[in-house]
Amino acid sequence: MKFIIKHDIRGRLRIHMVQQRMSCEEADTLLYYLSSLPVVSEAKVYERTADAVILYSDDREALLAALRSFRYESTNVPQEVLDHSGRSLNRCYQEKLVQKVALRCVGRVFVPFPVRAAYTALKSLRYLWAGLRSLARGRLDVSVLDAAAIGVSVLRADYSTASSVMFLLGIGDILEEWTHKKSVGDLARSMSLNVSRVWLKRDGQEILVPAQQICTGALVVIRTGNVIPFDGLVAEGEAEVNQSSLTGEAVSVHKASGGYAYAGTVVEDGELCIEVKAASGSTRYAKIVSMIEDSERLKSSTESQAESLADRLVPYTLAGTGLVYLLTRNTTRALSVLMVDFSCALKLAMPISVLSAIREAHSHSITVKGGKFLEAVAAADTIVFDKTGTLTKAQPTVKDIVVMGEHTKEDALRVAACLEEHFPHSMAKAVVQAAKERGLDHEEMHSKVNYIVAHGISSYIDGHKVVIGSHHFVFEDEACVVPPEYMERYLAISEEYSHLYMAVDSLLAAVICIEDPLREEAPDAIRALRNAGVQKVILMTGDSERHAAAVARHIGADEYFSEVLSEDKARYIEEQKTLGRTVIMVGDGINDSPALSASDAGIAISDGAEIAREIADITVAADDLYALVTLKNMSTQLMKRIRQNYRIIVGFNTGLIALGVAGILQPTVSALLHNTSTLAISLRNMKNLLPEEESRNGR
Repeated sequence: MKFIIKHDIRGRLRIHMVQQRMSCEEADTLLYYLSSLPVVSEAKVYERTADAVILYSDDREALLAALRSFRYESTNVPQEVLDHSGRSLNRCYQEKLVQKVALRCVGRVFVPFPVRAAYTALKSLRYLWAGLRSLARGRLDVSVLDAAAIGVSVLRADYSTASSVMFLLGIGDILEEWTHKKSVGDLARSMSLNVSRVWLKRDGQEILVPAQQICTGALVVIRTGNVIPFDGLVAEGEAEVNQSSLTGEAVSVHKASGGYAYAGTVVEDGELCIEVKAASGSTRYAKIVSMIEDSERLKSSTESQAESLADRLVPYTLAGTGLVYLLTRNTTRALSVLMVDFSCALKLAMPISVLSAIREAHSHSITVKGGKFLEAVAAADTIVFDKTGTLTKAQPTVKDIVVMGEHTKEDALRVAACLEEHFPHSMAKAVVQAAKERGLDHEEMHSKVNYIVAHGISSYIDGHKVVIGSHHFVFEDEACVVPPEYMERYLAISEEYSHLYMAVDSLLAAVICIEDPLREEAPDAIRALRNAGVQKVILMTGDSERHAAAVARHIGADEYFSEVLSEDKARYIEEQKTLGRTVIMVGDGINDSPALSASDAGIAISDGAEIAREIADITVAADDLYALVTLKNMSTQLMKRIRQNYRIIVGFNTGLIALGVAGILQPTVSALLHNTSTLAISLRNMKNLLPEEESRNGR
């Protein structure tokens, strides 16, 4: 493909594609191609100018070679990427705005006044009908005010005022609809499935294959903690399935043979074998969009209060109009009150503030599932951290394997990897990776694998019961013991690592020592959270007392709890909430799910278990704890902006009413200033809450 380099500095390239016109689909294709290149860290494509800005690593020649070989027709882009990119949506609403403004300007210059007056009168019927319908339902809302203001203006033959009011209302509707749809689209895309590999069942064996290879009719196995990647019938097994991503309710649903499972739901407990009925992920996107748009979860209590207040103010505005007329017998002054109301700005500005904040959060790799969760983060005074995968780098490595029998370290690691590869946990991934690095291939030598949430795994290999998991699970739940002749070796195991215990037939066979270093930024990020308003920092982990105490000291936690179970975390959060605290929970594992649900705002790290991401109210994809600081600061600024909106709207519109009643402002001027201020406030609320520098580093 031919292109021209327009600007070139080290690590950044701006190019122009040599073509007459770039369509939205071509822009999405180019962006997908650039983003898939290993040398590209970030890319933006501008379809109107056919330009692309590319941030890349030092290998400039590799990038240029890839650009020369690029062809639209040979780039295989998933259909859902093209269908839901949001690019065509932006172009559609940009054209709507330009068209509306252009038509008004042309009409005022070239269309005769009588024709404009007739058109205004005809157009007003839509607003009058909306107001009458509200009155018929016994409601006094904003549509009644709009109808009254426009109707009185038309009756007074003040077509210019009526036209201006309808024009500004139309602009406001377009902006609100555009912001809402774009925010919902961004949110839905980030919540859509991103399943790379699945367990395919073929000839009685389970094979780990790329999700793209799955077609209709295939049998896919999904175990505890994993997301169901496709719609399908349950062929085998039973499980409790969390369907909150589709229904908004976190109550689990029992699924058994013959039942239907939906893509994007998560297996909380059990195991299912699904016969795939729909291999495309596009239906998942549509379901999420529908859920978001229909769900009240999107609204914060501040938004709801604003809408409620807006409707409650309508009768007072109407009463004020009547009172001014009775006192002054001046229709013009009475109309000045009618032309200016608080409700229009309140109803328009508040939702745009919240949706814009959700969109801004998404630009920083933070997915927020509703405005009320931003409100909770702003008010939060207590934050509870899980350790593994949250305060640590989620890249644990196996440092040592201490065996307690005749078998070798390689044998122990092979068996452990065979069991652990079925379950989504950072410790399990470390074991599987260690076996892979050492070339320890293994077949599916075990029987059915049973996973006990927050405890461990049990199965049978060659008739011998094998369990692997935490100290509590292996020694207390399963009553395993250390062989007496290996007690000295057991006691000598270093406490600086996290430990994974494996026992065979109730005898400890091996201890896998796993190093999971803390994130370097953890202490500083927690200090920044305190500066942002968090008063209490809690560490809750399944690790030993000694290890938990060391971590708590290092990060500066106020309290810590060791060897806790999933129900312990949720119980603690409920206790804190009864004391009047607003609690955030940050976690990434299956065992964090109850606590994420119990908290005022549950935050999941996106590399963690699918069930944690589905249940959580907020998902952080950035590999940096400063993203939490960015989220906290952004939420605080959102609440400040909303309070400022209240003050500006009430103060400005009260001033307009006073000037109108005093006869200083004519109704046309009052209407223009009122609607212009509403539009200005709405546009202001679409701006980012955080300065670029602050949002980038979270400090």
